Amino acid sequence: MKHPFCITFLFLCTALLVKGQQVTIDTISIEGNKRTRSEWIKKILLSRAQENLDSSLLDKDIIALKRLPAISHAYYEVRQSNKGSASCHVTFYLDESFTLIPEVNVWSVDGLVATKVGLYEYNFAGRNIGIGGFYQYNRFNSYGFFLRAPQLFGRSWGVSLSHQLWTSEEPVFFASGNARYRYQNRSFEALGIWQWNFSNKLEFGVNFFTEDYEYLSGEMAAGVPLELTLDKTLFKVFYQFDRFNYNYQYVSGIRNQLYLQYVATENAFQDAFWIGWNDFFYFKRVGNRGNWANRFRFGISSNDESPFAPFAVDNNVNIRGVGFIIDRGTASMVLNTEYRYTLVDKGWFALQGNAFLDAGTWRNPGGTLNDFWDPDNFRIYPGFGLRFIHKKIYNAIFRIDYGHGISRKASRGIVFGIGQYF
Repeated sequence: MKHPFCITFLFLCTALLVKGQQVTIDTISIEGNKRTRSEWIKKILLSRAQENLDSSLLDKDIIALKRLPAISHAYYEVRQSNKGSASCHVTFYLDESFTLIPEVNVWSVDGLVATKVGLYEYNFAGRNIGIGGFYQYNRFNSYGFFLRAPQLFGRSWGVSLSHQLWTSEEPVFFASGNARYRYQNRSFEALGIWQWNFSNKLEFGVNFFTEDYEYLSGEMAAGVPLELTLDKTLFKVFYQFDRFNYNYQYVSGIRNQLYLQYVATENAFQDAFWIGWNDFFYFKRVGNRGNWANRFRFGISSNDESPFAPFAVDNNVNIRGVGFIIDRGTASMVLNTEYRYTLVDKGWFALQGNAFLDAGTWRNPGGTLNDFWDPDNFRIYPGFGLRFIHKKIYNAIFRIDYGHGISRKASRGIVFGIGQYF
């Protein structure tokens, strides 16, 4: 929301333009920021001092600022520099978020208490740089570190670097039954980030990783090894078209995200393969307190008849209430739609309720696209949940959802998490 004085002065600016005069931005100032550096903010703005005033650029700057992890809200004000002059002063007012976020999770896995602790800073050095790491113990040890600086080389160019050792117990599915494997992934990743205009961003790079599988229990199948180590190179491209507009917990607009990956490997058990998926989001404000949110995902990969297919049917990824990795496939279609309504909105705190419908279907490994229409592959889960939102801390949303299946092989369950589900 703009300051009311802004509207008055823009009317004055319009009058000056009618008379043939250009209104020039004399100076730009930043107010309300404590940790984010003013000079860095000015560097990423589209509006510039000593250039003509353009309200469309100011509006884009506000939307871009509200997308930053460090900024929970922003607006601008325009003032005439001197009486009768054709120049103005622009002030951006910022409401900063707290961006040093600890993470502590405790849960139970087959009677064992598992823990995850981490610390993340999303505005390091006051320049929108993300840095952090985590340690997890769930019968196995996992850890990870990352550095992400999307505007390291100016408004358009940045980098992302990460290292991770992830170890978990994973189900693997055969025709005769299921087995459980210890899965470990050790990876090093480097990406370039290019955001050439307000709406478009491209990330591209390489990930070197080693996958290690070790049989733990369950059914076995002929030709499937008890132990397997695979060295792989992953080339990835991510493209995003973003027209989201944020107003605290409310979102409106569209966003499209395309992921393309090619994995090169040389071994007797698994060939090189490709994978790609596209997420389309549509969000709409409904009245003063409502928000309709939608995500449609279509993904497809090489159609290898492998028990380690890349697309998983899982509580935390696509369908709430379905369970932990209950199936895998080589293609997927998933629709998530929900209506969010703010029940309480008091200063820094908001409480949202939501009603949702998650639905999806999969292509079986080695199958055909007709598998999408197989009733045994459909999963339809309506449900409801709550969101506890701290409006002044970045991504401080604690969610709880209950999903109840109404399709074949239905189950039900509660899903906890940090951040909105999508």
